[in-house]
Amino acid sequence: MSEEQVNEKIKEKKESTQKRDELIRLEKEIAAEWEQARVWEIDAPPPGTDTPKFFATFPYPYMNGRLHLGHSFTVSKADFTVGYQSLKGKNILFPFAFHCTGMPIKACADKLKREIETYGNPPKFPPPTEEELEEIRQEELRKKEAEEQKKAAGGKQLSKKQKQQQQKDQKAQQEQQKKAAAAEKGAASPATPAATKDSTQHRSNKSKATAKKGKATYQWDIMKDMDVPESEIPKFADAYYWLEYFPPHAQTDLKKMGVRVDWRRSFITTDVNLYYDSFVRWQFRKLKELGKVKFGKRYSVYSPKDGQPCADHDRQTGEGVQPQEYTLIKQQIVWDTVSAERKQKTPEFWSKIDGKPVYLVPATLRPETMYGQTNCFVLPTGEYGAYEVGKNNEIWVMGAQAAKNLSYQGWGHNGEFGKTNCLGTIKGEGLLGIGIKAPLTKYEVIYVLPMMNISTEKGSGVVTSVPSDAPDDYAALTDLKNKDKLREKYGITKEMVDPFAVVPIINVPGYGDTCAVKACEDLKIKSQNDVELLAKAKEDTYKKGFYEGVMLVGEYAGKPVKDVKPIIRKQLIKAGQAVKYSEPEKPVTSRSGDTCVSAKTEQWYLNYGEAEWKAKVDTILKNMQTYSAETRHVFENTLAWLRQWACSRTYGLGTRLPFDEKYLIESLSDSTVYMAYYTVAHYLQSDIRGEKPGRAGFKPEELNDDIWNYIFKLSDTKPQVADEKKSEMLDKMRREFEYWYPLDLRVSGKDLIQNHLTMSLYNHAAIWPTELCPQGVRCNGFLLLNGDKMSKSTGNFLTLSNAADQYSIDGMRLALADAGDSLDDANFASQTADTAIKRLFTQLEWAREAMEILAKNEASGENYVAEGAKFHEAVFESAVNKCIADTERAYEETKFREALLNGFYALQDARDRYRLALGEKGMKRSTIVRFLEVQALLLSPICPHFCDIIWKRVLGHTDTILKQTWPKGGAVDEKLLSQNQYLHDLMYKLRARAKTNEERKLNNEECYIYVAKEVPEWKRAVVGVMKKLYRKETNDFEATLRKELSNALTAVKGVSKKEIPKMMGFGQILEENVKKNGIAALNLESVFDEREFLGEQREYVKQQLGVKDG
Repeated sequence: MSEEQVNEKIKEKKESTQKRDELIRLEKEIAAEWEQARVWEIDAPPPGTDTPKFFATFPYPYMNGRLHLGHSFTVSKADFTVGYQSLKGKNILFPFAFHCTGMPIKACADKLKREIETYGNPPKFPPPTEEELEEIRQEELRKKEAEEQKKAAGGKQLSKKQKQQQQKDQKAQQEQQKKAAAAEKGAASPATPAATKDSTQHRSNKSKATAKKGKATYQWDIMKDMDVPESEIPKFADAYYWLEYFPPHAQTDLKKMGVRVDWRRSFITTDVNLYYDSFVRWQFRKLKELGKVKFGKRYSVYSPKDGQPCADHDRQTGEGVQPQEYTLIKQQIVWDTVSAERKQKTPEFWSKIDGKPVYLVPATLRPETMYGQTNCFVLPTGEYGAYEVGKNNEIWVMGAQAAKNLSYQGWGHNGEFGKTNCLGTIKGEGLLGIGIKAPLTKYEVIYVLPMMNISTEKGSGVVTSVPSDAPDDYAALTDLKNKDKLREKYGITKEMVDPFAVVPIINVPGYGDTCAVKACEDLKIKSQNDVELLAKAKEDTYKKGFYEGVMLVGEYAGKPVKDVKPIIRKQLIKAGQAVKYSEPEKPVTSRSGDTCVSAKTEQWYLNYGEAEWKAKVDTILKNMQTYSAETRHVFENTLAWLRQWACSRTYGLGTRLPFDEKYLIESLSDSTVYMAYYTVAHYLQSDIRGEKPGRAGFKPEELNDDIWNYIFKLSDTKPQVADEKKSEMLDKMRREFEYWYPLDLRVSGKDLIQNHLTMSLYNHAAIWPTELCPQGVRCNGFLLLNGDKMSKSTGNFLTLSNAADQYSIDGMRLALADAGDSLDDANFASQTADTAIKRLFTQLEWAREAMEILAKNEASGENYVAEGAKFHEAVFESAVNKCIADTERAYEETKFREALLNGFYALQDARDRYRLALGEKGMKRSTIVRFLEVQALLLSPICPHFCDIIWKRVLGHTDTILKQTWPKGGAVDEKLLSQNQYLHDLMYKLRARAKTNEERKLNNEECYIYVAKEVPEWKRAVVGVMKKLYRKETNDFEATLRKELSNALTAVKGVSKKEIPKMMGFGQILEENVKKNGIAALNLESVFDEREFLGEQREYVKQQLGVKDG
């Protein structure tokens, strides 16, 4: 880059910063006016008032850090919606609270306390080990390689071939880097090449910092990363200090964002806030009274370290993971098959169990298939232990993780909870070839064989083999039968595999009596190494076999598999041949860093899934607006599996279970109906901690169940209170609830559907009638930052506050609206935000200048009428009306990117065409005023500060735009708009041709325009194919579009092969137009007479081009 280019870049950056700073200055002034006017503090109107309302909420964020851009993305969806609903003449309520319940805060506080006790204040952490340093270096190399790959691809994902080539090119360089890194003992990770600083990203010097402290993550450092002053950090060793520090910061950040929140109704959770504590206690007493809360032993994801169930919000990883229940099949070792030679190889294992009843215990989800067992599998390199389990200390051989899980399910050593006793360990290869007796199989003895894709962390690490119905089992057994060298490698004889034929046990429609065999043959699976094909075979057969299969053997032959599975399981367990076993579906780590297990513990639980209760929730969901079919589908799936939910725990912050005070209420369970509390929070408490009573004057201890039931319309009997004012306040609070409920919209990230959002429906369904249950839920995906996942460790991270400072508030808000609206991950692009700053600033400057010029023109008495003014005035009016209608539809559907497209970009485009057509002198003042008013109103839900600046400072209105109503539209003349588009495109081409002629010094004095009488046949062919392949539901085309277009054009008479690519390009143009305008873009028949229209516009075209009269 030349010095001149560098200077130009610096100049551009400086100008951009100046524009941003000016916008921020104005935004702050406007925000101060809103604050003073208390714009969003709206109480319920008196009974009989018919003003419609709109009540929206966002799941209150957890207060263990500052709010980030991901929070603001979801919050913005709610704020945009209430902004629009306010313009539609509704009273709006958008309250906001702060969640502090659960164990994360307590776990972090306790961790910090231990660090200070161990390492001092401020702490001096131990240096990293050489192994940790090497791991850090390798990670840095991997990150660097990924970054280089991305750059090489121009910011796009590399193809497989590109990756392979790049890896080959970089291999030597990487090896040198690794050697250099390894030679640096105690040094930081290798330096990376200097790069231009990206001011849109929070940059973290993680490489050096991590290298200094090693692999361990210290809470002290985490607090520093949150920009907590070091002098403040020791205070966070007290869990309750978090509740003092972060909620006010969150409130400040949200106010800065300009959200339309009634802050009077804000609160924090836990028993620190005794008002909210009273509300949650009432809720649980109510649920217990209704029979929805029960007590008993059940499986739950459990943290041994914390000594309690680990609910979703208590997890570091594994949110949404549930206990998966298996059946352990007891396969007894036949000692006659265990040779003395084998025992001598690993005497430390065999000597402690020799001659005793010992069982291998494979875990299965399909106990009804045990009739088809031909062998069992272990991982040759896996480690297995012989564990004493249960009160009778039976000896079971399995992986360590399974033994750990079992010990929390009544199968601990001596029956003790959480206790294991391993008598000895052995590699899986030491078990190969052993004979075992298995229940239900027709074979007297089956053998232990090797399988390569077993995980000892999943199930028990032992897999029973049913090759008739399990494709993996069939492939592995077939390998051993057909491959002599494979058998020799593991000491397996032909006698251990050949006699064991596949046993038909289930008939599956389309697959016959041995569905695994048929599936493997159909997919041409050759060995157990065909992992992807085997996964497909399993996917194709597993559910079909369970739901459609019919038993062929045993006492239940002829009966459906799905009906007999629980019966056969029960019989196996009763006969002592099997036991119940559970483990988390996937790995789960608690906030305290503990690997969780599945435990069977006595606990209080909410009986989700109970038939009558679920039926009511199904009805609520059926009538509820979800704004996307995908969101509804996830809700339906969640309702299908969500069952009993542990709602009590012993560690953390929160509210005590009112009927069993040794327990706290779990953090998801105290967060399901608090929307009702929002309606009356400002009457009960006057600060977010509930330290001072609100306007109703009640103390927390005065709030009994009768009062809560009356307020929330569950009883018409008004409680007796001593104070007449308080009695009056009870009616006012009841009115607040009556007016605002039900909740109209809950806006949330998609990850909460599987827990919080579904649980909220359950709890509402239990407490209130259907008509008072939530009316709408809108979910979104996660937010990427410049195409990558947000992460502090990589530096690709922005807090809400930092983003507002970097891009201005409305620049940030506009980029959030543009980021995406579906359940797919959205992307906040810094380039979009930077462009937004320039565009908003330019629009503001133009509005000021245009109003000044037009006012001067009007004052001077000049009455200049541009050529074609009547036509272009009519076009502009119609375009504005179309933008109003299209933007309204987009807001109604909560499609904010579309609202932005129609209410900002399309409207600006219409303005620009109007200016181009008539010039500054030809524009009418009333037309521009109308444009600016409509523009400000349509954009105000997204960019309220900017729009209020236009409304008040430019247009001169006295009241805030936040109190205005949706602009009135009018008729949209589609013919007029089509004519204008035609004229616009024509003038663009003619101006381009004139410029080319001028450059070539050719004659520009005459212009001839030719109009085709009909659409060419090849264009009709293209449109015909596109109409046939158009998909209305997604506004796009079938994947075969390109191929069918090519075939259709080839068939057109007179079209040569050379012409086809150009004609295909016409199809691409139409495809892009369809994305913008829908199927109407495929209509090639003109809605007007082109020749007649050009005659009408003759003088305008001449004037614009400066050509002679012909």
